[in-house]
Amino acid sequence: QVQLVESGGGVVQAGGSLRLSCAVSGIYVSANRVSWYRQAPDKLREFVATIFRSGTPSYADAVQGRFTISRDNDKNTVYLQMDSLEPGDAAVYSCNLNIRGVDYWGQGTQVTVSS
Repeated sequence: QVQLVESGGGVVQAGGSLRLSCAVSGIYVSANRVSWYRQAPDKLREFVATIFRSGTPSYADAVQGRFTISRDNDKNTVYLQMDSLEPGDAAVYSCNLNIRGVDYWGQGTQVTVSS
């Protein structure tokens, strides 16, 4: 059974940093593409970053240069390092795996950015 558990959210001042974690069980992160999404109140969920099986990352324009996605294969965990946070980054962040057309999501972790 595939499970994703996010952690690391919290309250941070604008300009600060947070590192989110997505611990995965039931499947190897090294063999799958894992993505981060976020959803702010009254807004649609939006793509943030992804890491491909090859390890190559890709980012949404809004976070390019500020966020870094990485993974630790030994811990079977994917990380999202968020630097230079802005009030517009405040949202619930969730990680995602899509396996043969089936989406798996974690419960999400709240990020609050104070100005």
